[in-house]
This record gives sequence, structure tokens and C-alpha cells, in this order.
Amino acid sequence: MSQNIPPNDAVPTVAAISLFQDDLMQSLTIATSLQEIEALRIQVLGRQGTLTLRLKALSTLSPDERQTQGAALNHCRQTFMAALQSRKQSFEKQAMDEKLATEKIDISLPPAPLKNGHTHPFTETLWELTQTLVNMGFDVVDGPEIETAAYNFSALNIPDHHPARQDHDTFYLTEKDPSGAPYVLRTHTSPVQIRTLQNRTPPLRIISPGRTFRCDSDATHTPNFHQIEGLWIDKDVHMGHLKGCLADMLRHFFNKPDLEVRLRPSYFPFTEPSAEIDIGCRWEKGQLILGGKEEWLEILGCGMVHGKVLENCNIDPSVYQGFAFGFGVERMAMLKYGIPDLRSFYDGNPVWSQHYGFSAARAFSALDQ
Repeated sequence: MSQNIPPNDAVPTVAAISLFQDDLMQSLTIATSLQEIEALRIQVLGRQGTLTLRLKALSTLSPDERQTQGAALNHCRQTFMAALQSRKQSFEKQAMDEKLATEKIDISLPPAPLKNGHTHPFTETLWELTQTLVNMGFDVVDGPEIETAAYNFSALNIPDHHPARQDHDTFYLTEKDPSGAPYVLRTHTSPVQIRTLQNRTPPLRIISPGRTFRCDSDATHTPNFHQIEGLWIDKDVHMGHLKGCLADMLRHFFNKPDLEVRLRPSYFPFTEPSAEIDIGCRWEKGQLILGGKEEWLEILGCGMVHGKVLENCNIDPSVYQGFAFGFGVERMAMLKYGIPDLRSFYDGNPVWSQHYGFSAARAFSALDQ
């Protein structure tokens, strides 16, 4: 770098300072590394730097000279520092780019081979059961998953002291319905039956598939599960129709024309008389096999619709009667496809879905039947 400013004891001129600044810019331009940039900074701005000494010498000048020369030297200092920082950042970026280029590694996995999608066994089961019941003359209806206590309990003849109304069995919301009672996540799809009876005139045959919610969680229970409930109301419906309907459905679904089906007396607040449906089964080498009469397996609940339920829907029980039934969709899938744990339905494990799932071609074929 040339020295265009006179020795420190001489008074530098504005023109000489301008030449000095040009010389500094040239030195920055020809620098080839961060080390040269740092050396130049110390040479110019260090304690004994060329620019530092010139700034200190301003104190020996007259006020007019100090003002003129000081402004020129400060401008030189600011220009040099800005250019120095820019060159430094340029070298740092270049060094980082070189480092990234030499140290770069591919941390990604190779692309997974494409696989055909699978229909979830729950979806397959829901389609199969719904299609079977539709073919038997039932209409599909839907309703809200957030219900009032009136529809979920009271209209179904479930009294206040019933366990299903307790907090340990039911999910209640903080919001209140118009009657002042808290809303509830429906514990069954039976409220859809009430809504349908209040808005349609018998005769009618409906099923209401959908999600339900209860405070359960183990290998055979989950807080969220699905039900299909059915309702048939007419003037001459009796228990024989009930057993025949459900026996045909179960034999078709499990593909066992000779499947043994029996009714066992039970109790439900919304049906009278009430029954559990059992199917024949046996155990072979620790595996459950459907069929035969060696043992019985409870599979769903049913019964003749209680007169009070009909009255709550403004239907005369002396004229109309009928039956209702309900079952868990996941439980049906577990029995048909040998799935041991209900919680697996909601784990989202692709390996599990591939093992128990069905091809899309089969799913669309089932819809067309």
C-alpha cells in the first residue's frame, strides 16, 4: 500500500486523504484471503495504524484545519470499514460454501418402493354390514355425534340413576343444551332412531352406522368406536322377525349358512322384552372358530322396542311395534378376520394395515354388489 499522506508531523491535505482512501480501497480489492483482510485492518485501524495516527494528529491542527481534515479522515475511515466488512463477508461465504461442498453427506433414505394401498378392515366391515342390511330393505340414516341428554338418554327410557349417565361412563361437554343439561358425546347411535321416529311415520326400517364414545380403553374397548343400530317399526313385527333378520345377517356376514344363532334373555331400558344374540363357536388350539354348538359367544343386543320409547316419539304402541338391535363394527371385524386387539384399529400402523387390509379392487367390487 503506498503512502500518499505526508509524515505524521505534516498537515495532510484533503486531496492527499482522498488518494490515501483510494489506496486503501485498492488494497482491499487485491486481498486474497481472510488473513490478508485482518492484517490490513490492523495495519490501518490498529493502535499504530496509518489511519489511527492521522486521526490522532488532528489535535495539533488549527480549528479550521481540524474541521476540514477531520471530516475527510472520518469519511475515509467509514468508507474503509464498510468496504472491509463487505470483503470479509464475501470471503466468509466463500469459505462456508467450500466447506459445505466438501463435507456434504446425503442423510436421506432411498425412496421406498411404491406399494398398493389397502382398505382398512374396519372400512371393509362397515361396507359389508351396511350393504347386507340395505339389501334386506333397511335405509341408512345419520345423526349428530354431539347429542343432548334428552335424545341420548331420556327419550330412550334410560333413567337418571342408570350407570350410562355417570361421568365415569360418559363424556360430557361444558356447554349446556337449551334445557340446561350438558351436551354429551353420544354413547350409542340410538338417538338417531329417536330423531327418525319423530320425523317419519311408520312403517320404517332404518340402520344408523356411526361413531360413538364411552370411557373405556383396553384390548376390547376404546373411547371411540363404531356401531350399527337397526330399527324396524310396523304393525305386525314380532320376535320371529327379529331372530330371522339377525340370523340371516350374521350367516351372510360370516359366510356360514349353518351358523347357530340363539336369543338369550337380557335387559335394556329401551326394549322389552330384551335379548342378547349368541352365535355358536368352539376353540381349536387356542384359536376361536365360529360354528358348532360347543360354546356360545355373545355378539349383539336386541329386543322389541319399549312402549315408552314409542310414546316419547308420539307413536301409538297399541298400533305399532317393532324391534331394535345394535352391535360394534370393530368387534365384528375382529371376529371375522382374527384381529386380537381392538386398539390396533387406531394405531395407524401401515404394516398392520397391509396384513389385515384389503385391496382397493375388492373394496370397489363389494360396493357394486
